[in-house]
Amino acid sequence: MSTGISTYPVRIEGRLDPGLSRWLWLVKWLLVIPHYIVLAFLWIAFGVLSAVAFFAILFTARYPRGIFDFNVGVLRWTWRVGFYAFAANGTDRYPPFTLAERDYPATFTVEYPERLSRGLVLVKSWLLAIPHYLVVAFFVGGGTWLVWQGDGYGGGLISILVLIAVVVLLFTGRYPRTIFDFVLGLNRWVLRVAAYAALMTDRYPPFRLDMGGNEPGTVAVGPEARPPRAPSAEAGGWSAGRILLVVFGSLATVVAVALLIGGGTVVALDQTQRDGNGFMMSPTEGFSTATYALVSEQVETAVEGPDWAAGELLGTVQIRSESTGPVFVGIASAAEVARYLENVEYAEVRDLAADPDESAIRAGNSAPAAPADQTFWASSSQGKGEHAVRWEPSDGSWRVVVMNADGSPGVRADLSIGADFPHLLSIGIGLLAGGGALGAIGVALLYLGVRRRNQRVASA
Repeated sequence: MSTGISTYPVRIEGRLDPGLSRWLWLVKWLLVIPHYIVLAFLWIAFGVLSAVAFFAILFTARYPRGIFDFNVGVLRWTWRVGFYAFAANGTDRYPPFTLAERDYPATFTVEYPERLSRGLVLVKSWLLAIPHYLVVAFFVGGGTWLVWQGDGYGGGLISILVLIAVVVLLFTGRYPRTIFDFVLGLNRWVLRVAAYAALMTDRYPPFRLDMGGNEPGTVAVGPEARPPRAPSAEAGGWSAGRILLVVFGSLATVVAVALLIGGGTVVALDQTQRDGNGFMMSPTEGFSTATYALVSEQVETAVEGPDWAAGELLGTVQIRSESTGPVFVGIASAAEVARYLENVEYAEVRDLAADPDESAIRAGNSAPAAPADQTFWASSSQGKGEHAVRWEPSDGSWRVVVMNADGSPGVRADLSIGADFPHLLSIGIGLLAGGGALGAIGVALLYLGVRRRNQRVASA
């Protein structure tokens, strides 16, 4: 029997179970936690494999069948959990832990496309689907529906309707059929758009609300009728071993990409951001105060340990000053600075590499002795124009002090701070090497999982 409405290659169906528990929905959020944990990893794999599928479609016009079956399985699993829990609450039967189609009240199938448009793959997800995203955001609440995990939609129309239905169920023992049909139509719209955005079909999702448990074009024989299922080459399902290969391969690939990006960034910084003396410096900021000194906040350094931690990572610290008059820059222990500037008015600067306006005035009524005459400085430099003080970090509490060379009030200088980071290039190369090795492992795991799956489909 035909309804006159063309069928869509993405089919979402659900059967409302009679005799739903009045109270079980109150604890389903707890019961589905194991599914949420598994789905979190499956959706990571879904994202990685969708990226692979994007390039496969772009170059071959085909969606790799093994990846297609896995991604359809993730959406199917998600829909079953949502149907059980807060996207519909249509059954009290606990969802199975499988990607494959099973005899369950909620079903999800997608017709495998033999060929897909290479041009459409470039614009489907981010451009063509925008009108649907606006509609779906209203259904699910917010704009994060693509990472939906079957746990409700954060205040969208679906969540509100399901809440009304379960409250009615609690007091009457009956789930309103009209609400169920409407909720199924909303979920059907959401999942059609999800499949389209995941590049599983070139057919644009229709702007229509196909309500009811069955897809248009199918007729249920009675209230207990099982929605028909399309034949599937992956009916045998994915084994736990294949799923683990894909999940671990996806995780390894994600971490590898992060390492490669981080390593590339570190190498680029090392090669492009050093000054003529090999230091990586912060932008120069102008500082001034009418008091006797500019003093940094107290800095704690703890460099005890292996060589890589004992100042080797940071290397030599450099503070560069540029001024029109003779300026003194020194680094000393916080205790010595406190004694030297006791009862002396000075400005405390919160960060030499940040906004110079963030400072606080410490009151005093005495004039300090000339800073260069003091012997407690760990490192110091003075002069007009550009000059720098360099310091090898050691354990303790330290402060940077900037003063006029004669100790007079009214200090003005342009300052920047940095270090030579002697091992930065090695770290970047190490990250690149680690990312490359981990990426090779991830690709191998994905290949083994998807390839062996393809062999099964071919034999079927």
